[in-house]
Amino acid sequence: QNRYSVCVIDPKVETIDLWLADESGAVYGNFAPLNAALAKPGQTLDLAMTGGMSHPDRRPVGLYIADGQQVAPIVTREGPGNFGLLPNGVFCVDHDGTARGIESRAFAAEDPACRIATQSGPMLVLDGALHPAFIQDSDSRLLRNAIGVRDDGMVLFALADTPVNFHTLATYFRDTLKTPNALFLEGRVVRLFSEELGRADLGRPMGPIIGVARSVN
Repeated sequence: QNRYSVCVIDPKVETIDLWLADESGAVYGNFAPLNAALAKPGQTLDLAMTGGMSHPDRRPVGLYIADGQQVAPIVTREGPGNFGLLPNGVFCVDHDGTARGIESRAFAAEDPACRIATQSGPMLVLDGALHPAFIQDSDSRLLRNAIGVRDDGMVLFALADTPVNFHTLATYFRDTLKTPNALFLEGRVVRLFSEELGRADLGRPMGPIIGVARSVN
């Protein structure tokens, strides 16, 4: 039986953010340094997880926008690995709190104004359809995390607590979580922080981190 940790967020009520590095340019890599930085303006992490793929120096592989500022550009070409398995996609939250999962080339053509955006791949679910390359009985099973958006605008963070293949994870997002669009984020450096669940995973350093912080006051 596959097990998942799932968190549901209303992006109109709670602010979803992306974090990568501190003011000196040092990549956070882990939840503890990020929490220490958030404490300065009186905040603390409520929920966070690995927010996308990264290079060996932990810089984002594809599009990365935080606080409306683009740090890394979108990549629309086919390439090696999971990221380049087209169609891939972008998770974007605009300035009024509307969240979307968008196929990368459609995103590049539209060029929406995102407050935050992270690109990864492959898309697990695109307009209700599973990625065409997924194989139901694939033996490529890992702990994987992903993010999806329901028709009602709710954002679902999910992490597989048992190893799953892409087909299984995508089917879970489409049929159980009811997200017509969902984006795979990571499968090797997969970590979750949840105050509600009392969870703060340790492990290899992350690149982008996505989540929600709250005021401690």
